[in-house]
Amino acid sequence: MIAGIDHFVLTVASLEVTCAFYQRVLGFERIDTPGRPTALAFGTQKINVHEVDRTFEPKAKSPTPGSADFCLITARPLAEICASLAANGVVVEAGPVERIGARGPMMSVYFRDPDGNLVEVSEYLP
Repeated sequence: MIAGIDHFVLTVASLEVTCAFYQRVLGFERIDTPGRPTALAFGTQKINVHEVDRTFEPKAKSPTPGSADFCLITARPLAEICASLAANGVVVEAGPVERIGARGPMMSVYFRDPDGNLVEVSEYLP
């Protein structure tokens, strides 16, 4: 019945700080459209970014910065992601470590964004 994920929403303390982080560290594209949430686009998906006191309706019951935990699949070798994290002073909490994703075995690296959300970036193993 469901084919995939189109987008999800992150509630953040600072729209500017969060967008700058994801643009700098992971190469996301920022999209600002009047009357719509700011979005961070990557591949064929996006993250809508809501500042904590400036959310859009409808929304989660209790939107809170730092409460997300999600996994992104890299289009580049995981070593490039690790290099970008290091170059940007982002602390790796775990990894690379082997995990099992929706499509099978993968290698993952974990780190936190400026709000403390846990971000996992993974590369599927051949």
